[in-house]
Amino acid sequence: MQNIKLAHQGNILKYGDARNQLSIQITKLFFSLVAEKNNLLLLEEIFNLAQRQYTRSEVSFRNGLVGELSLIQSRLALENARYNLSAAKTTHKNNMSDFLAMLGLSGDDIILLGEVKIVKIEADAESLLNEYLPKRPDIIRANQEIERLSLARKQTTLQAKAPSINLSVEWSSSKFDPFSDTLSATARLSIPIDPFIPGTSKDQAVSRASDSIEKAKLDLASVENSAKTQIRSLCSLLRNSWDSILIARQSLTASQRSYQLTEQGFNNGTVESLTLQDSRNNMANARQRLLQTELLYFNMILDLSSALNIDWKNLIQSFGVSSEKI
Repeated sequence: MQNIKLAHQGNILKYGDARNQLSIQITKLFFSLVAEKNNLLLLEEIFNLAQRQYTRSEVSFRNGLVGELSLIQSRLALENARYNLSAAKTTHKNNMSDFLAMLGLSGDDIILLGEVKIVKIEADAESLLNEYLPKRPDIIRANQEIERLSLARKQTTLQAKAPSINLSVEWSSSKFDPFSDTLSATARLSIPIDPFIPGTSKDQAVSRASDSIEKAKLDLASVENSAKTQIRSLCSLLRNSWDSILIARQSLTASQRSYQLTEQGFNNGTVESLTLQDSRNNMANARQRLLQTELLYFNMILDLSSALNIDWKNLIQSFGVSSEKI
């Protein structure tokens, strides 16, 4: 009965773990698509800027203010922006189709509503290990396996080494003499010897049961060490990656200001077309780098919540110290 109970609890753990992993996977895909949508908005803005620049260059060329080379460079920048936007739309559409297929949905009119909230996580790895490590499904299953094997060893030992008692009762009577009935009882105690002799089959069966328990304990220690390493590594990555987000944000602010000044110089005729394109590309790259950095940070939050076997929203609520929106 205890083995049946352990098997039932193990199946419940497997179901909950599979459900949690699927939820993490879908959440990652969802917010990856949200980030792709934000990137599309960025590329559309870059395309519109390139289009406006080409229009101004075309007017200036007709008025003799710029040469043909400047016009060609503006046209090339426009076509590059058009290509990047078109390629990103195709990729996003394919990824969206795959995501909906995973959910069993279909349709081109489905719009994902959501935003990535970047929250700085400050959590002590050792505190997390003390609180959440024993609750991990793989740790619980490993402990249950040790318990199951201990029960199996106990059963094997009892079957092999426990003495047995045989009781027999015999009654006899005579039809000629009703007072000659006899009743006899016999009790026989059998004590097995083989299990106590090294090398016998029963002794080896008991030894194998003990070895299985020791192996299960080693497996438990291995699972615990792997989980500790994973959680400590994720906590360290979250601490270090926050600085990358701050740097990416400062880089974006600087590139935006640089583009504003470069555009003013281009409109005043003091900056060449190539310089303006480079400045615009730098701004676009800075925005994309920030999107990728923040998405990577958010995915690490999801990975940590999965490693701790808790909901990622609860993790953010418990250990988040600041939040920003992409």
